[in-house]
Amino acid sequence: MTDHVEIPTRMLVHALIREDGTVSADELYTVAAALGMSDQQVRLCVKRLVAENRFTHEGRGRKAVLHATEDTTQALAPNADFLRHAFRQDAGLAPWDGVWHLAAFAVPESARTARDALRETLVHLGGAPLQGGLYVCANAWEPYVEDAAHRLGAHGALTLLSTTDLRRGGIREPAELSRHLWPLEEIADRYHRLSRIARPRLDRLTDPAGLPPSELLTIAVELAAELTRAMEPDPLLPPQLLPRPWPGTQARELIARCWAALSERDHGEARPTLFRLYADVTREAADRAVR
Repeated sequence: MTDHVEIPTRMLVHALIREDGTVSADELYTVAAALGMSDQQVRLCVKRLVAENRFTHEGRGRKAVLHATEDTTQALAPNADFLRHAFRQDAGLAPWDGVWHLAAFAVPESARTARDALRETLVHLGGAPLQGGLYVCANAWEPYVEDAAHRLGAHGALTLLSTTDLRRGGIREPAELSRHLWPLEEIADRYHRLSRIARPRLDRLTDPAGLPPSELLTIAVELAAELTRAMEPDPLLPPQLLPRPWPGTQARELIARCWAALSERDHGEARPTLFRLYADVTREAADRAVR
């Protein structure tokens, strides 16, 4: 028996965005049903997404088409960037240079919404809080941080710096600092679960009997959802700062094999944008492994 994958309806809609920015309602309802979601659940989610200007809606019922707004479509790209970086780390192509990257901000209470959003963004980008308004990351995150600060109108309150000498209390050894700053055990557990999810689905994907298109798409959505759950809290620390062996490396290797198997069964049909993004990233990783 395989682990059940819980997929938020909103995540399902985002996962089904195609190259032209559309989501087919018929495909959405079909995959949702395969995942145990009701039509009413999907309708309510679509209504909320339209109200939030994440999508526009055209047509009725299963013949309807959703159109993703530009902001919604662009939000998919950074996830692929982070996955690409993770595979480079796994391959030993992104060794740590010993530099810690820090971001500090002092946003007034009157701009609390922007302050909270900037704090959440820094954590999402792999930052860990050192003290009030000061965050550290082991990767060069400056372009992403500055872009977020500009969008939130908080760039003037942002200070960026880097150092090779970081100490917290009496701790200064980099790997030990990482264990104290980030919840590595929790992140490792998420990757163990991702591996448990990926293995039986890889067996199904490589079965000579094949699978119908709707089941292939369902597996793709399940894998994308679990990969997102594993990677969202992961600061993508360089291998030198992680316990060995690191379960993220094995989990991503399994995911790469799954996406390769999915790509082999792509017969020129229109595929979701995430399908192409992840397939491209894993193909690049496979090409590097062969060289």
